[in-house]
Amino acid sequence: MVLRSLPRCSSPRLAAFVCVCGVVIFLVAQFHPLLFASSAMEFPTFKDSCKSALRRFLTPAVFDKLKEVRSSNGVTLKDMIHSGVENQDSSIGVYVGDEESYSRFAALINPIIEDYHKGYSVTDNHPSDFNPEHLHAPNPDPKGVYILSTRIRVARNLKNYPLTPAIGYFERLEVERKVVEVLESLGGDLKGRYFPLSGMPDATAKQLIDDHFLFKKGDRFLEAAGVNREWPSGRGIFHNDDKTFLTWVNEEDQLRIISMQKGGDIQAVFERLARAVNAIESKLGFQHTPNFGYLSSCPTNLGTGMRASVHIKIPHASGHKDFQKICDQYHIQARGIHGEHSESAGGVYDISNKRRLGLSEVQCVQDMHTGVVKLIELEKAAPTKKK
Repeated sequence: MVLRSLPRCSSPRLAAFVCVCGVVIFLVAQFHPLLFASSAMEFPTFKDSCKSALRRFLTPAVFDKLKEVRSSNGVTLKDMIHSGVENQDSSIGVYVGDEESYSRFAALINPIIEDYHKGYSVTDNHPSDFNPEHLHAPNPDPKGVYILSTRIRVARNLKNYPLTPAIGYFERLEVERKVVEVLESLGGDLKGRYFPLSGMPDATAKQLIDDHFLFKKGDRFLEAAGVNREWPSGRGIFHNDDKTFLTWVNEEDQLRIISMQKGGDIQAVFERLARAVNAIESKLGFQHTPNFGYLSSCPTNLGTGMRASVHIKIPHASGHKDFQKICDQYHIQARGIHGEHSESAGGVYDISNKRRLGLSEVQCVQDMHTGVVKLIELEKAAPTKKK
């Protein structure tokens, strides 16, 4: 062991002092795991096949400007780009470690934000509106012919803590404790129970899997970003008794707050989510800036951090020659129901809002609703044209 190889200390007081210092360093490292990490690195080598935003915007000049920068939580350029360097099939390749890094590493992050969130300038102010009374989203499929289910989620992170890639062990546990205390205080249709991943019984895990609630350890992109550190400690799932309100704790973000139900009552799903989010924010506070809205470790999730979606059966509409053009026109995106890059099964698609930054939560859902109405119109018309 290393301790046995150290020279024997002649002074008991000195030995005690050294011991205390070692404990302090250990504890600080647990709180801020990046503080003692080396920032030394060479300009990364990218494969010819790499098309990530990191490769496009990390020029030698930007690298030289940022390579010695370190946030107060110890986040460095090396930390932020590690996932994109290790996984060169990334689309973005950058994970931000704390709120301060958005300004300290702006030379890299700002161009990525403006490139991904087309039409938005980092000097713009991001609006916010989570008032259900401002949303007009009557059920586009009251007979339940097309829409199977509706799901709206937001990503949120607590004030005064590093973001997930840089958060320490004890900080993560503290976030979990605070969040669970608030979640378990919710009443009415939000009342429910928290299920920690650590030590979860097999029967509970099976039920959560059957309900499609259980989240897994992050993929290789998140692993390289540091998101999986000390897995599964400090992580868990809360859901209400009706299983229409769900919160993931300390996954990719500290909070993924989700409202969902069968069918196409988008207004009801949004109203439930708004009550939950507003109640949690009033007690805990979320990281937010005027220009970027609600912060996330991934620059694609800035602003509202919202994904509003339906699973909808549109086999004819999806085969229309202008299907992608219509999706682009209404600011929606279509993908398979098993996640990004998955294929549709049986003509069922996941349709969601495409824009997140520069428009309010109400506008995000309105985008999705308006687009879904158009796709249903297209689906209804398609069989008639084939007669």
